Amino acid sequence: MRYALVDCNNFFVSCERAFQPELEGRPVVVLSNNDGCVVARSNESKAMGIKMGTPFFQVKELVDAGRLEVRSSNYALYGDLSDRVMHLLADTAPRIEIYSIDEAFMLLEGIEEQQVNPLCSDLVHRVRQWVGIPVSVGIAQTKTLAKVANHFAKKYPGYKGVCRIETPRQREKALSLTPVDDVWGIGWRMGPKLKGMGIQTALDFAQRPLEWVHKLMGITGVRTWKELHGEAAVQEESTQRKQSICTSRSFADMTGDLEELSLKVSDFAAMCARKLRQENSAAYAVTTFLYTNRFREDLDQYYPSATIRLPVPASSAQEIVGAALKALRTIYRPSFLYKKAGVIVHDTVAADAIQGALFEYDDAARIRNDKLSALMDSINTEGRNLLRLATQRPGHYADGIRREHCSKLYSTAWSDILEIH
Repeated sequence: MRYALVDCNNFFVSCERAFQPELEGRPVVVLSNNDGCVVARSNESKAMGIKMGTPFFQVKELVDAGRLEVRSSNYALYGDLSDRVMHLLADTAPRIEIYSIDEAFMLLEGIEEQQVNPLCSDLVHRVRQWVGIPVSVGIAQTKTLAKVANHFAKKYPGYKGVCRIETPRQREKALSLTPVDDVWGIGWRMGPKLKGMGIQTALDFAQRPLEWVHKLMGITGVRTWKELHGEAAVQEESTQRKQSICTSRSFADMTGDLEELSLKVSDFAAMCARKLRQENSAAYAVTTFLYTNRFREDLDQYYPSATIRLPVPASSAQEIVGAALKALRTIYRPSFLYKKAGVIVHDTVAADAIQGALFEYDDAARIRNDKLSALMDSINTEGRNLLRLATQRPGHYADGIRREHCSKLYSTAWSDILEIH
């Protein structure tokens, strides 16, 4: 088997540049929800020393001085362009595994050896031309090595977007130039510990005995070690059902109003319920939590949560929202100002394997709720909050989020379609 990891370069920034060519060559950052901190950077902004996670207020002076361009997160645009890229990958390779919004593995089984490089080079050109997004491709015999190769394809222009690790000599050279904490499967958690043991590069790690790796890092470390030696050990992305689903968000402004909190929690719970239905799952338990603003040391702090156990697993908006609001009323205290809230649905089971309660449960009501939720799903396409419960806010789920620097929905709204003069 041979893998090609396709990664969109600086994806959120590239999406903004696709419809705003005046941003090309300029330092650009994209902010998190509520314009809180930097979550994406162009190469130019990286060169300025701006780090991931930098609070926006620390770089605002650069924006005001015209030295830095800033955009709020525009997830509808990013999701649409991601779909377009993934469709091109699916048309190129026999099989793909989508890893994230901006990354996917192409499984190159059945493709002739001499066709691999031209195919990937042509893909880089087509994605750039058809979607406007620059991508890099790393090719190798394992997914972890493909990640390493992708790093070189992205970093060095001489590769023209495609790097291939094929021979033992190429593998050894690439690993010797790769910091150990940049290796997929090691990362920031294990990296500092390994460096403290004198293991600085991926090659240093790969040269350690397998028994030593297993003792230190368990089966995850063993898989990474084998992958770096060219032995495929990372399986296909699991389709196993999620055991829990969380929807949470920080607020633009703190609030202590129970009615406002109830509207927000209702939205979060409804989104969790919809995700359950999309996975054909149902949940036994619903947890609601609240956070005060931990950065406001002048205010009293309070981080409560409460869990409601359902008699029968549910995925309908009515039941999940009802349980979330019940939990909210349990933990709410009017003397605090809250900055964040969230809902978690957990202890999930397959929706077609639900067992009814033994006593006092209205099965007909559950069936009615499920049918109504399915109807809402069929109308609320693309996450639009057109049909909703009375306890939810009107409009789109994103209402109330600070997005002062947001670009248009160029590819998903007729009112925002690009105009050429």
